[in-house]
Amino acid sequence: MNNDDAHFSKLYATVCVPGSKSLSQRALIAAALAQGESVISNVLISQDTKHLITGLKALGAKIVPLQDGFSVSGTAGKISNNNKELFLGNNGTALRFLTALVCLGKGKYVLIGEKRLCERPVGALADALKDMGVNISCRNNCPPVKINANGLAGGKVTLRDIESSQYVSALLLCAPYTKKGMDLTLKGDVVSTPYIDLTINVMRDFGADVNRTGKYKYHVSAGEIYHGRKYFIEGDASSASYFFLAAAILKKTIRVEGISRQSKQGDIRLLDTLEELGCKVRSGKNWVQVTGSDLKEGNLKFDLNEMPDMVPTLAVLSAFRKGQTTIENVAHLRIKESNRLAAIVKELNRAGIEARELPEGIVIQGGKMRPAKIETYNDHRVAMSFAIAGLLTGGIEISDKKCVDKSFPSFWEELKKL
Repeated sequence: MNNDDAHFSKLYATVCVPGSKSLSQRALIAAALAQGESVISNVLISQDTKHLITGLKALGAKIVPLQDGFSVSGTAGKISNNNKELFLGNNGTALRFLTALVCLGKGKYVLIGEKRLCERPVGALADALKDMGVNISCRNNCPPVKINANGLAGGKVTLRDIESSQYVSALLLCAPYTKKGMDLTLKGDVVSTPYIDLTINVMRDFGADVNRTGKYKYHVSAGEIYHGRKYFIEGDASSASYFFLAAAILKKTIRVEGISRQSKQGDIRLLDTLEELGCKVRSGKNWVQVTGSDLKEGNLKFDLNEMPDMVPTLAVLSAFRKGQTTIENVAHLRIKESNRLAAIVKELNRAGIEARELPEGIVIQGGKMRPAKIETYNDHRVAMSFAIAGLLTGGIEISDKKCVDKSFPSFWEELKKL
C-alpha cells in the first residue's frame, strides 16, 4: 500500500444521497411535455418535487409512482386547464418552470405559493413572455402570477441582467413547443450558468434540438419535441456537499454513494475548492470519498457565482479555518428560500464567528464556534450546513429540522451514520 492509499484507508462513514433535485425537476418537466411514456428512476421525493408533480398532474400529465421512481405519460405539449390555482409551496424552480409551461396551454392560469415564494421575483421571465405576446401579470414582479394563455410564439427573446438562471431554463424547456422555435440571448449579468447547461443536457436527452450559438446565445428548433424514454437521475451533488464538509472539518474519510465526480451538476466543483484547501478526494463510478486534513490558512477569496447553493457549505467550513474567507459574486442569494446571505451571517455571529455581509457576498473570520440555537429561516441549506458544524461544536441546535424535507428528507438519518 503506498502512502496515498494509506491516507485514505480508514473509512469513518459511508452515506447515501437522494436523486438530484435539479435533474429530477427538469426530467419531470420534459417527460410531462413529451410524446409517449417515460420511466424516471431515482427521482428525489421531497416537498419541492411533490409540489411540481401535483402541478404537472393538474396540467394533464399522468404520473404514477413506481418502486424506484415514476411512470410519466406525457401531454405531447397539449397542456390542459382545470381552472384551479397551482400551489407550489416555496418551490422557486417549479414556479418559474410552470410559469413558462402554462403559456403553451389555453385559458386562465394562476400560480401561487407560500408567503416566501410570493416574495421571490419572476418579473424578468414575465417580461420575456410578454415580449412573445403572452397576457401575463404579477404583483411587484412576484407571485401570484396570472396568465391568460393561448400558446407560445417563440422567436427572438432577450433576457437582461437576470438574477436567476431558472428564467433561462424555463424558456428553453418550453421552446420546442413554440410556433417559431426560439433564439434566446442573455445580456448583462448572468448567474448560475451550470444549471443552464444541465437543462440543455436534459432537453437533448429527451430529443430536443438545442444548440449554443454564442457564449450566451441559444437556438431551439420548433417541432423537435420531447419523446418518452427511460431516465435515471444521478445523486444530488448539493446534498453530497454537507458530507464533504463533514469530512473536511472532522479530518476524517467519508464516502458518499450515489454521486460521481464526473457529474454535470455544477455543485460537484466544490470538490476542487476542498482540494485547494487541503482535502484529499478519491472517486469511482458511483461514489466520491473526501478525507479532511489541516485546512489551508490565510486570507482567501472564492467566487461562487456558478455554484451559489454551496455558499452555506463553504461559509460553515470557513468558520473552522484559520484566516479570513471572502465569498464573492453571490448577491442573487438574497432571493433564495431565505435572504441566504443575511441568514448565514446572522447565524455565524450567533455561534460566535465574526462574519459580515458585502454588497456581493460575505466575509468570514475563522474562529472557535460556540453552542447556539440556530434559526433556519425555513431554509434547508442553512439547516444542513449548521447541522454539520454541530458534529464538531457541541451544543449546536437546529430550530426547525423539518425544513430539510424541501430537498433531503433522509438527511437526519444519514447524519446519524456519522
